[in-house]
Amino acid sequence: MLFDLSYWEKESFLNYDVIIIGSGIVGLNAAIHLKKSAPSLKIMILERGLLPAGASTKNAGFACFGSISELIVQEETCGQEQLASLIERRWKGLLKLRNLLGDKTIDYQCLGGYELFKQEHHFLADTCVSKIEHYNYLINDIIGANAFSISNNKIKAFGFESIETLIENRYEAQIDSGKMMFALIQYAQQLGICIFNSCKVDRLIQETDGSHLITKNATFFCKRLILTTNAFIKELLPSADITPGRGQVLITKPIKDLKIAGTFHYNKGYYYFRNINNRILLGGGRNIDFKAEETTTFGQTEPVQLALENLLKDVILPKTAFEIDYRWSGIMAFGKTLEPFIEEIKLNIFCATRCNGMGVAIGAQTGEDVANLLLNKL
Repeated sequence: MLFDLSYWEKESFLNYDVIIIGSGIVGLNAAIHLKKSAPSLKIMILERGLLPAGASTKNAGFACFGSISELIVQEETCGQEQLASLIERRWKGLLKLRNLLGDKTIDYQCLGGYELFKQEHHFLADTCVSKIEHYNYLINDIIGANAFSISNNKIKAFGFESIETLIENRYEAQIDSGKMMFALIQYAQQLGICIFNSCKVDRLIQETDGSHLITKNATFFCKRLILTTNAFIKELLPSADITPGRGQVLITKPIKDLKIAGTFHYNKGYYYFRNINNRILLGGGRNIDFKAEETTTFGQTEPVQLALENLLKDVILPKTAFEIDYRWSGIMAFGKTLEPFIEEIKLNIFCATRCNGMGVAIGAQTGEDVANLLLNKL
């Protein structure tokens, strides 16, 4: 703790109208919406990492709203009406992100999304194919007509091995998550929002006039507080219905004449891959050992990495030589319900978390929603 602080430092750097903990897609969008709605607010974001830690810069960059196999499971969980509402939130979130930053800035490319089914998974494939008309009807007025279709004619063109069925989503796209986050940070800073990196909040103390945030370097004060640390929120809010989920990812070195273009889902969405700069980015494998992946610890495990490499060799690039360039992981947040957790948990302390693996799609909307919750209390 730094005790030798000047009057100027205490007045100008440590006191705010609103502090947001977490500089991911939700936190940045919350800050931006607050500042644009109420320009006089003095807003600051505290980020534990040198870069946004968690999932916002660690994900695969899918601008998606769910493959058919995922939508089937989600509809069984929440029902048709709530699923339609969720899909609308995801789609609106993507539109907000695109409108805020611009497609060129985030490298938005609508190359289509595809769900792959191996021959031995014919029962799941048949079930999903039978649901195409159902989901096309469900999202027709939300997104557009004829979103899903069978595209088996593209299996050979992509060079896949052992794939029998391919379902295409013509509205699914990809973005560059690094460019997106860099642009969001710049946008926030241009509005006059402060961001302090490598500044983890160890403890918060609530008082009648606001909250004190204890870090190793200083104690910050704010009248209102927003927590957007996703899976890490249990460190400050242990009672939250949050289960962390680590997503392990690898990327190949550039591959000459790469045939694959688009975003791809496999095995109910537990595996996902895409093209990026003539490389294949592949992630997933939580389903191999759910318990082991319910962690906020970054890193890789041998079983998951082996499964990813085997998928590359046997299905994705069966006749193409490739080398793994490097690997990483991100930490997502899941819960018993599919809706994000957006709430005033205590007086003037707000929470926005639990994007359930859909942060790119729903993050901008979630940030705006929690900002509006706070604005309504001003």
